[in-house]
Amino acid sequence: MAQMRGHVKPMLNLLSIAIGLVTLILMIPAVFPLLGALNWLLVPMALVGALVGLMSRHRSGQNFCLLVAGFGALRLFLGGGIF
Repeated sequence: MAQMRGHVKPMLNLLSIAIGLVTLILMIPAVFPLLGALNWLLVPMALVGALVGLMSRHRSGQNFCLLVAGFGALRLFLGGGIF
């Protein structure tokens, strides 16, 4: 991977946090019954945000996206994968 410029890495952290926030907001309706299957789309979206945060110098965006993905995975587990 080519060397990133110094100003790009903090922007990747902000992008990761933004992806995590959007995913978290979209997970609110997925808490209701019969909408839990939406988490099958949102958990991978949070993991993409964690991958973006992995390329950053700071780890806050990555950790936030992993927390959001964990919340979605827990919701899937409790709902049996569908509800």
